[in-house]
Amino acid sequence: MIKTLKAFFDFCDKTESKKLKTAMILGVFKALFSGMKIGAIAVIVQGFLDKNMTMQNIWMALGIMLVSLAGQFFISLKTTMLQCEAGYRTCANKRIEIAEHLRYVPMGFFNQNSLGNITNVTTNTMEGLADIATRVVMITTQGMLTTAVIILFIFAFDVRIAFIALAGILVYMICYSLMQQFTKGVAPFKHKADENVVAMVIEFVQGIVEVKNYNMIEKSDKRLQDAITNKRLGDTKLEFAVVPIVTIQNVVTKVTSALMCLASLKFYFAGTMTLFNCIMMLIASFMVYESLDMMSSFGALMRNINISITKANEILNIESMDIDGADMTPASYDIELKNVEFAYENKKIIDGVSLKIPQKTTAAIVGPSGGGKSTLCNLMARFWDVDGGEVLLGGKNVKDYSFDSLMKNFSFVFQSVYLFEDTIANNIRFGEPEASMDRVIEAAKQARCHDFIMELPDGYETIIGEGGASLSGGEKQRISIARAIMKDSPIIILDEATANVDPENEAELTAAIEALTREKTIIMIAHRLKTVQHADQIFVINDGRIAQQGTHEQLVAVDGIYKNFIDSRKEAVSWKVAKS
Repeated sequence: MIKTLKAFFDFCDKTESKKLKTAMILGVFKALFSGMKIGAIAVIVQGFLDKNMTMQNIWMALGIMLVSLAGQFFISLKTTMLQCEAGYRTCANKRIEIAEHLRYVPMGFFNQNSLGNITNVTTNTMEGLADIATRVVMITTQGMLTTAVIILFIFAFDVRIAFIALAGILVYMICYSLMQQFTKGVAPFKHKADENVVAMVIEFVQGIVEVKNYNMIEKSDKRLQDAITNKRLGDTKLEFAVVPIVTIQNVVTKVTSALMCLASLKFYFAGTMTLFNCIMMLIASFMVYESLDMMSSFGALMRNINISITKANEILNIESMDIDGADMTPASYDIELKNVEFAYENKKIIDGVSLKIPQKTTAAIVGPSGGGKSTLCNLMARFWDVDGGEVLLGGKNVKDYSFDSLMKNFSFVFQSVYLFEDTIANNIRFGEPEASMDRVIEAAKQARCHDFIMELPDGYETIIGEGGASLSGGEKQRISIARAIMKDSPIIILDEATANVDPENEAELTAAIEALTREKTIIMIAHRLKTVQHADQIFVINDGRIAQQGTHEQLVAVDGIYKNFIDSRKEAVSWKVAKS
């Protein structure tokens, strides 16, 4: 328990940890105020036993009780506010911290870890900590403190009964330790099931079109149902592991209370305890474990807190790239790779690539699928760090730049475009939230998307679905280009930007790309002949190496991958359905 409490306090930042510690200190005073009830009862009992009950005794007891209740009320109010603030702010800050940390984690992390894991940690795990962790921590510590204070009162009356109470607490804590051991094996399964059900729901929703297209509803639905079933099993197993121990704990407290009563009566009839002390011990026996009974109900959640903290820290402890370079502007926008090597999961993807792309020129990267084209572009923009060699921008290693100052120089238009569930205007000004509406409209006009935006119900204020689900592929691409135009970076990377665009949108998209790339350094990954043939230089990548390099005219003049690529494209274009 102590280890989990320490881990939780370490997980909170200093400000929120200080609030929780203040709440715990106030909890000591709350326990003392709670213990004052015994004093109020003692005044009444003593008055009856002395047969000298007066209004003074009644008012004194009433005053003590009122002070006890008022103290508990105001301290409870303050501690509740402190623990709520600390819990919710800690989890909100951790979400932001995780998001900031993921900005600088190599892209390979996102290939190795499921979206369900990250989503589960930043939503369910953090929500659980915010709602449960602080409450469990405070109830657990408060239960221990209140019980300790009441036992101190018991010591003041009779040491023998106090030791019986302490023996009961010892057995209780042994049961508590057993509960933690029982949940140790079940809690990870429950958390894994929570993570998996989130991943399966995301996959099911995002892939629903393909699922229906290939009539895989039943199979896909079974995977989701299995994930939901496993979550139910995880929740049930945790409850089954906990309930017997909680029941035993409650029995222990009740039996110990009964033993305290019997011992008090025995000592009284044996003449070794006064009637006053006997009555006080009988009353105390019903009060001493009241807080522990509540504590036992939340004890099982301590293991969940520990696992939740571990899950969050696993993401935060992922090694990030060195981002502590200097904030600087490149002397030029030349890009150069010198003997670059890169491997992913022990598989070499880029093998000794060297090339140079002068500023304001166009370089096309072509080659077989899986040859390393996208990886090469990702290395240029430092989405990954190279394993060997170096990548230079303006003559300086990209590692010498701070990550943010490096990113200012790059804009990307990918084959798969992601738009946020927000207004079209905010999606366009995503990189510059303070940009004026005039600039947004100008960028949209250059990207050839102003006309279709104006036809939407709310124009630029139209809310688009998550991922841009309410727009066509070509429309999403043009909004993505408008966003890149707004950023106005000197280097543009186009990764199959026109691969899946229908012919009706291709002319508009081509015009939008021309507006984006004017007077810029262009790096394009493409399979279309008319896209690459006007490039200043073409790099043919195969098996992570540069197989060929030159202009279109130079490369088609020799046998090789590029010439075969061109011939196959020409053959595909000339292919026609024969008339019957």
